[in-house]
Amino acid sequence: MDVIKDIINRVKLSFYDSSNSTTTTSISCSTRGCECTRTNRCGFTLSYMDGSSTTGYLVSDVWHLDSFLSTSSTSSSSAPIIFGCSTSELGNLVMTDNAIDGIIGFDRRSLSIISQLSSRRISPKVFSHCLKGESGINAGGGILVLGEILNPSMVYTPLVPSKGLYHVHLQNISVDGKLLHIDPAVFETSEDRGTIFDSGTTLIHLVAEAYDSVISAINATVSSSAKSIIPGTNPCYLISSSSSSNVTVMFPQVTLHFADSVSMDLKPADYLTNIGSFEDTAQWCVLLLRKTPSLTVLRDIALRDKSIVYDLAHQRIGWADHDCSLPVNVSISSGIDQVMNVRVVLFHILESMLCIYLFWW
Repeated sequence: MDVIKDIINRVKLSFYDSSNSTTTTSISCSTRGCECTRTNRCGFTLSYMDGSSTTGYLVSDVWHLDSFLSTSSTSSSSAPIIFGCSTSELGNLVMTDNAIDGIIGFDRRSLSIISQLSSRRISPKVFSHCLKGESGINAGGGILVLGEILNPSMVYTPLVPSKGLYHVHLQNISVDGKLLHIDPAVFETSEDRGTIFDSGTTLIHLVAEAYDSVISAINATVSSSAKSIIPGTNPCYLISSSSSSNVTVMFPQVTLHFADSVSMDLKPADYLTNIGSFEDTAQWCVLLLRKTPSLTVLRDIALRDKSIVYDLAHQRIGWADHDCSLPVNVSISSGIDQVMNVRVVLFHILESMLCIYLFWW
């Protein structure tokens, strides 16, 4: 998630110290999936798509969480949760302008935080987020809910079974309302193929064949007022500063079509960024990356100003357009709905300085 650098630079980061806790429990080396360390701890090594990595060992300690029962009351819960205690971090995890307190794992496997909390009936088996879409000083932040954001416009597509990540069935793409001629085989899901949701990083990755078709269609549709200066991969355009406010009408809408006949619209503001101006001309670049060999990744910019629901109980993902600077309605039970209007639930992503990844272990 983007965060405000001058705030981040004032945050002092420190490792979790298990010796300061009276409730810490070590995880045995014999536990499934452990990499036994020299000190006989249950070790782990994780690498992320941006090249960052972290190494450490697993511990169990008591987590204390507040649940919102209404806009004016909360209840407290606690439970022992297994998590990783990092001893070494590399890459963006330790860069001063990207400094974070930690990573919370929200994938579909048994050791993820959402799986552990739901198995202990502390939270429902569903979580949601709404990432703010502003630019400049207001960039970044949003709401993370251990529960379901309710929106009457919500649509759902099924999750691909037996996958740890959030794989879905992307079937085709249209640009400016015109369906592209893309071989459906490029979207098929296998061990290293398919389409996933991932809020932990920024740019959208499209499998090569789909990327080429989308960029070609954008170039064929964009207004003649936008002059292409870097054609081909990651194209950029020069637009007069006076016309920059009209970018949303100069560029086409891109629509992603998923299983169960649902779609997600990417407006020009969702896939373009203004990287600077010179004299009376602004430079706008496409925030899509050509991914090889076979994985399409819907990341931060595709998910901004949308309520996104990861419904593990029903094995589906839902979304609906929403101004994420505004409150949301939430259900915090997997049975009878308890609906409330909230601005912050459990974590405010900006203020907590947490990097929320949808995959871990």
